[in-house]
Amino acid sequence: MLVLVAPGQGAQTPGFLTPWLDLPGAADRVAAWSDAIGLDLAHYGTQADADAIRDTAVAQPLLVAAGLLSAAALGDIAPDAVAGHSVGEITAAAFAGVLDDTAALQLVRKRGLAMADAAAVTKTGMSALLGGDPEVTVAHLEKLGLTPANVNGAGQIVAAGTLEELAALEADKPEGVRRVVPLTVAGAFHTRHMAPAVAKLEEAARALTPADPTVAYVSNKDGRTVATGAEVVSRLVGQVANPVRWDLCMETFKELGVTALVEVCPGGTLTGLAKRALPGVKTLALKTPDDLDAARALIAEHSSAAADTQTA
Repeated sequence: MLVLVAPGQGAQTPGFLTPWLDLPGAADRVAAWSDAIGLDLAHYGTQADADAIRDTAVAQPLLVAAGLLSAAALGDIAPDAVAGHSVGEITAAAFAGVLDDTAALQLVRKRGLAMADAAAVTKTGMSALLGGDPEVTVAHLEKLGLTPANVNGAGQIVAAGTLEELAALEADKPEGVRRVVPLTVAGAFHTRHMAPAVAKLEEAARALTPADPTVAYVSNKDGRTVATGAEVVSRLVGQVANPVRWDLCMETFKELGVTALVEVCPGGTLTGLAKRALPGVKTLALKTPDDLDAARALIAEHSSAAADTQTA
Protein backbone atom coordinates (compact mmCIF):
# COMPACT_ATOMS: atom_id res chain seq x y z
CA MET A 1 0.00 0.00 0.00
CA LEU A 2 1.41 3.36 -1.11
CA VAL A 3 0.97 6.70 0.64
CA LEU A 4 1.97 9.94 -1.09
CA VAL A 5 2.89 12.72 1.34
CA ALA A 6 3.70 16.43 1.05
CA PRO A 7 6.02 18.38 3.38
CA GLY A 8 5.24 21.60 5.22
CA GLN A 9 6.83 25.00 5.66
CA GLY A 10 10.54 25.03 6.43
CA ALA A 11 11.33 22.38 3.80
CA GLN A 12 12.08 25.02 1.14
CA THR A 13 15.67 26.00 0.26
CA PRO A 14 17.00 28.60 -2.20
CA GLY A 15 16.92 27.40 -5.80
CA PHE A 16 15.21 24.08 -5.04
CA LEU A 17 12.73 24.47 -7.92
CA THR A 18 15.45 25.07 -10.56
CA PRO A 19 15.99 21.51 -11.87
CA TRP A 20 12.26 20.79 -11.94
CA LEU A 21 11.62 23.62 -14.40
CA ASP A 22 13.79 21.83 -16.98
CA LEU A 23 11.23 19.02 -17.27
CA PRO A 24 8.95 19.10 -20.34
CA GLY A 25 6.01 21.45 -19.80
CA ALA A 26 7.02 22.36 -16.25
CA ALA A 27 7.94 25.99 -16.89
CA ASP A 28 4.65 26.62 -18.71
CA ARG A 29 2.67 25.02 -15.92
CA VAL A 30 4.41 27.10 -13.26
CA ALA A 31 3.92 30.26 -15.33
CA ALA A 32 0.17 29.58 -15.55
CA TRP A 33 -0.02 29.00 -11.80
CA SER A 34 1.93 32.21 -11.18
CA ASP A 35 -0.56 34.18 -13.27
CA ALA A 36 -3.47 32.60 -11.41
CA ILE A 37 -2.21 33.65 -7.97
CA GLY A 38 -0.27 36.82 -8.74
CA LEU A 39 3.08 35.49 -7.53
CA ASP A 40 6.18 34.70 -9.63
CA LEU A 41 6.77 31.14 -8.46
CA ALA A 42 9.63 30.55 -10.89
CA HIS A 43 11.53 33.56 -9.56
CA TYR A 44 11.09 32.59 -5.92
CA GLY A 45 11.87 28.94 -6.59
CA THR A 46 15.06 29.61 -8.56
CA GLN A 47 16.56 33.03 -7.74
CA ALA A 48 15.28 34.25 -4.38
CA ASP A 49 17.41 33.97 -1.26
CA ALA A 50 16.57 32.22 2.00
CA ASP A 51 15.05 35.31 3.61
CA ALA A 52 12.74 35.92 0.66
CA ILE A 53 11.35 32.38 0.64
CA ARG A 54 11.05 32.35 4.40
CA ASP A 55 8.16 34.81 3.98
CA THR A 56 5.02 32.83 4.76
CA ALA A 57 3.10 34.39 1.89
CA VAL A 58 5.77 33.13 -0.53
CA ALA A 59 6.84 29.85 1.06
CA GLN A 60 3.40 28.27 1.21
CA PRO A 61 2.36 28.56 -2.47
CA LEU A 62 5.92 27.72 -3.50
CA LEU A 63 5.78 24.45 -1.54
CA VAL A 64 2.39 23.47 -2.93
CA ALA A 65 3.52 24.24 -6.48
CA ALA A 66 6.67 22.13 -6.02
CA GLY A 67 4.65 19.25 -4.63
CA LEU A 68 2.17 19.31 -7.49
CA LEU A 69 4.91 19.65 -10.11
CA SER A 70 6.99 16.76 -8.76
CA ALA A 71 3.98 14.47 -8.37
CA ALA A 72 2.93 15.16 -11.96
CA ALA A 73 6.46 14.25 -13.08
CA LEU A 74 5.97 10.76 -11.65
CA GLY A 75 3.33 10.10 -14.29
CA ASP A 76 -0.04 8.45 -13.81
CA ILE A 77 0.20 7.03 -10.30
CA ALA A 78 -2.60 5.93 -8.00
CA PRO A 79 -1.64 6.13 -4.32
CA ASP A 80 -3.84 4.32 -1.84
CA ALA A 81 -3.65 7.21 0.62
CA VAL A 82 -2.42 10.80 0.76
CA ALA A 83 -1.45 13.18 3.56
CA GLY A 84 0.42 16.42 4.01
CA HIS A 85 2.11 18.15 6.90
CA SER A 86 0.52 21.54 7.66
CA VAL A 87 0.41 23.45 4.35
CA GLY A 88 1.17 20.12 2.68
CA GLU A 89 -2.44 19.18 3.44
CA ILE A 90 -3.50 21.48 0.61
CA THR A 91 -1.13 19.64 -1.74
CA ALA A 92 -2.61 16.36 -0.53
CA ALA A 93 -6.13 17.69 -1.14
CA ALA A 94 -5.17 18.19 -4.79
CA PHE A 95 -3.67 14.67 -4.93
CA ALA A 96 -6.98 13.30 -3.64
CA GLY A 97 -9.02 15.23 -6.22
CA VAL A 98 -10.70 17.41 -3.60
CA LEU A 99 -9.34 20.56 -5.28
CA ASP A 100 -7.89 21.06 -8.73
CA ASP A 101 -4.35 22.41 -8.95
CA THR A 102 -5.35 26.02 -9.57
CA ALA A 103 -7.91 26.05 -6.74
CA ALA A 104 -5.33 24.56 -4.39
CA LEU A 105 -2.81 27.25 -5.27
CA GLN A 106 -5.36 30.05 -4.97
CA LEU A 107 -6.35 28.77 -1.54
CA VAL A 108 -2.76 28.44 -0.33
CA ARG A 109 -1.95 31.93 -1.59
CA LYS A 110 -4.77 33.31 0.56
CA ARG A 111 -3.66 31.11 3.45
CA GLY A 112 -0.09 32.35 3.25
CA LEU A 113 -1.14 36.00 3.15
CA ALA A 114 -3.58 35.58 6.04
CA MET A 115 -1.02 33.78 8.19
CA ALA A 116 1.66 36.35 7.38
CA ASP A 117 -0.70 39.11 8.52
CA ALA A 118 -1.45 37.21 11.74
CA ALA A 119 2.26 36.62 12.35
CA ALA A 120 2.98 40.34 12.01
CA VAL A 121 0.86 41.19 15.07
CA THR A 122 3.31 39.68 17.57
CA LYS A 123 6.89 38.48 17.10
CA THR A 124 6.59 34.72 17.30
CA GLY A 125 8.36 31.61 16.07
CA MET A 126 8.80 27.84 16.33
CA SER A 127 11.51 25.47 17.56
CA ALA A 128 11.86 21.71 17.18
CA LEU A 129 12.61 19.66 20.27
CA LEU A 130 14.49 16.41 19.68
CA GLY A 131 14.24 13.55 22.15
CA GLY A 132 12.49 13.32 25.48
CA ASP A 133 9.20 11.87 26.66
CA PRO A 134 6.21 13.46 24.84
CA GLU A 135 4.07 13.82 27.97
CA VAL A 136 6.90 15.40 29.94
CA THR A 137 7.75 17.72 27.04
CA VAL A 138 4.17 18.89 26.47
CA ALA A 139 3.68 19.63 30.16
CA HIS A 140 6.92 21.62 30.24
CA LEU A 141 5.96 23.63 27.16
CA GLU A 142 2.60 24.53 28.62
CA LYS A 143 4.32 25.69 31.83
CA LEU A 144 6.39 28.09 29.72
CA GLY A 145 3.30 29.35 27.85
CA LEU A 146 4.27 27.56 24.64
CA THR A 147 2.08 25.41 22.42
CA PRO A 148 3.08 21.94 21.13
CA ALA A 149 2.15 23.04 17.62
CA ASN A 150 3.47 19.96 15.78
CA VAL A 151 3.50 16.57 17.46
CA ASN A 152 5.50 14.78 14.78
CA GLY A 153 6.28 11.44 16.37
CA ALA A 154 9.69 9.78 16.19
CA GLY A 155 10.83 11.81 19.18
CA GLN A 156 10.06 15.25 17.72
CA ILE A 157 7.73 17.97 18.98
CA VAL A 158 7.68 21.53 17.66
CA ALA A 159 7.03 24.30 20.16
CA ALA A 160 5.50 27.62 19.11
CA GLY A 161 5.02 30.93 20.86
CA THR A 162 6.52 34.36 21.36
CA LEU A 163 10.25 34.92 20.92
CA GLU A 164 10.54 35.53 24.67
CA GLU A 165 8.87 32.20 25.42
CA LEU A 166 11.15 30.42 22.97
CA ALA A 167 14.20 32.05 24.55
CA ALA A 168 13.04 30.74 27.93
CA LEU A 169 12.80 27.28 26.38
CA GLU A 170 16.40 27.48 25.17
CA ALA A 171 17.46 28.19 28.75
CA ASP A 172 15.17 25.60 30.30
CA LYS A 173 14.79 22.51 28.13
CA PRO A 174 12.39 19.71 29.13
CA GLU A 175 14.00 16.72 30.79
CA GLY A 176 15.39 14.28 28.21
CA VAL A 177 15.33 16.73 25.28
CA ARG A 178 18.69 16.62 23.50
CA ARG A 179 18.40 19.70 21.31
CA VAL A 180 16.18 22.71 20.66
CA VAL A 181 16.40 23.77 16.99
CA PRO A 182 14.88 27.10 15.83
CA LEU A 183 12.92 26.67 12.58
CA THR A 184 13.02 28.89 9.51
CA VAL A 185 9.39 29.95 9.74
CA ALA A 186 7.96 33.41 10.29
CA GLY A 187 5.43 32.84 13.04
CA ALA A 188 3.83 30.60 15.67
CA PHE A 189 1.74 28.54 13.27
CA HIS A 190 -0.97 26.19 14.53
CA THR A 191 -1.50 28.22 17.71
CA ARG A 192 -3.87 30.89 19.03
CA HIS A 193 -1.62 33.47 17.36
CA MET A 194 -3.07 32.37 14.00
CA ALA A 195 -6.72 32.83 14.99
CA PRO A 196 -7.11 35.98 12.81
CA ALA A 197 -6.23 33.90 9.74
CA VAL A 198 -9.08 31.45 10.32
CA ALA A 199 -11.80 33.98 9.53
CA LYS A 200 -10.10 34.96 6.27
CA LEU A 201 -9.78 31.31 5.25
CA GLU A 202 -13.42 30.65 6.09
CA GLU A 203 -14.35 33.36 3.61
CA ALA A 204 -12.01 31.93 0.97
CA ALA A 205 -13.39 28.43 1.51
CA ARG A 206 -16.92 29.55 0.68
CA ALA A 207 -15.84 30.13 -2.92
CA LEU A 208 -14.62 26.53 -3.32
CA THR A 209 -16.54 23.59 -4.78
CA PRO A 210 -14.64 20.63 -3.33
CA ALA A 211 -15.11 17.08 -4.56
CA ASP A 212 -15.00 14.05 -2.30
CA PRO A 213 -11.56 12.39 -2.00
CA THR A 214 -10.87 9.65 -4.51
CA VAL A 215 -8.34 8.01 -2.16
CA ALA A 216 -7.92 7.85 1.61
CA TYR A 217 -7.16 11.38 2.86
CA VAL A 218 -5.46 11.34 6.26
CA SER A 219 -6.00 14.51 8.30
CA ASN A 220 -3.53 16.34 10.54
CA LYS A 221 -6.30 17.14 13.02
CA ASP A 222 -6.58 13.66 14.48
CA GLY A 223 -4.95 11.26 12.03
CA ARG A 224 -8.31 10.05 10.78
CA THR A 225 -9.33 9.56 7.17
CA VAL A 226 -11.87 12.07 5.85
CA ALA A 227 -14.65 10.97 3.51
CA THR A 228 -16.06 14.23 2.12
CA GLY A 229 -14.55 17.19 0.34
CA ALA A 230 -16.52 19.61 2.51
CA GLU A 231 -14.96 18.13 5.65
CA VAL A 232 -11.47 18.24 4.11
CA VAL A 233 -11.86 21.96 3.42
CA SER A 234 -13.31 22.62 6.88
CA ARG A 235 -10.27 20.97 8.42
CA LEU A 236 -7.90 22.92 6.15
CA VAL A 237 -9.41 26.12 7.52
CA GLY A 238 -9.27 25.13 11.17
CA GLN A 239 -5.80 23.58 11.14
CA VAL A 240 -3.95 26.90 10.84
CA ALA A 241 -4.77 27.64 14.50
CA ASN A 242 -4.65 24.06 15.82
CA PRO A 243 -1.80 21.59 16.37
CA VAL A 244 -0.58 19.24 13.64
CA ARG A 245 -0.75 15.62 14.80
CA TRP A 246 1.60 13.95 12.33
CA ASP A 247 2.22 11.24 14.91
CA LEU A 248 -1.43 10.21 14.59
CA CYS A 249 -1.20 10.33 10.79
CA MET A 250 1.64 7.83 10.93
CA GLU A 251 -0.38 5.63 13.30
CA THR A 252 -3.11 5.60 10.66
CA PHE A 253 -0.58 4.67 7.99
CA LYS A 254 0.22 1.62 10.13
CA GLU A 255 -3.46 0.75 10.53
CA LEU A 256 -4.03 1.06 6.78
CA GLY A 257 -1.14 -1.30 6.13
CA VAL A 258 1.08 1.19 4.29
CA THR A 259 4.20 -0.49 2.92
CA ALA A 260 5.72 2.37 0.88
CA LEU A 261 5.86 6.15 1.37
CA VAL A 262 6.89 8.68 -1.29
CA GLU A 263 7.41 12.31 -0.24
CA VAL A 264 7.06 14.92 -2.97
CA CYS A 265 9.47 17.83 -3.49
CA PRO A 266 11.09 19.25 -1.43
CA GLY A 267 11.19 15.86 0.26
CA GLY A 268 13.23 14.69 3.20
CA THR A 269 11.55 15.76 6.43
CA LEU A 270 8.62 13.33 6.41
CA THR A 271 10.67 10.42 5.09
CA GLY A 272 13.09 11.03 7.97
CA LEU A 273 10.25 10.78 10.49
CA ALA A 274 8.87 7.68 8.75
CA LYS A 275 12.22 5.89 8.85
CA ARG A 276 12.21 6.20 12.64
CA ALA A 277 8.51 5.69 13.32
CA LEU A 278 7.49 3.22 10.59
CA PRO A 279 10.09 0.43 10.51
CA GLY A 280 9.72 -1.81 7.50
CA VAL A 281 7.99 0.84 5.37
CA LYS A 282 10.01 1.69 2.26
CA THR A 283 10.51 5.43 1.84
CA LEU A 284 11.69 7.76 -0.90
CA ALA A 285 12.01 11.56 -0.96
CA LEU A 286 11.78 13.54 -4.19
CA LYS A 287 14.47 16.21 -3.91
CA THR A 288 15.47 16.61 -7.56
CA PRO A 289 14.33 15.02 -10.84
CA ASP A 290 17.23 12.58 -10.39
CA ASP A 291 15.02 10.84 -7.80
CA LEU A 292 12.15 10.20 -10.20
CA ASP A 293 13.37 6.87 -11.60
CA ALA A 294 13.85 5.41 -8.12
CA ALA A 295 10.42 6.67 -7.10
CA ARG A 296 8.80 5.12 -10.17
CA ALA A 297 10.56 1.83 -9.42
CA LEU A 298 9.27 1.88 -5.85
CA ILE A 299 5.75 2.64 -7.06
CA ALA A 300 5.96 -0.13 -9.66
CA GLU A 301 7.18 -2.54 -7.00
CA HIS A 302 4.28 -1.52 -4.82
CA SER A 303 1.81 -1.91 -7.67
CA SER A 304 3.16 -5.38 -8.46
CA ALA A 305 2.90 -6.38 -4.82
CA ALA A 306 -0.67 -5.08 -4.66
CA ALA A 307 -1.58 -6.99 -7.83
CA ASP A 308 -0.01 -10.18 -6.46
CA THR A 309 -1.98 -9.79 -3.21
CA GLN A 310 -5.25 -9.29 -5.10
CA THR A 311 -4.52 -12.27 -7.34
CA ALA A 312 -3.75 -14.44 -4.33
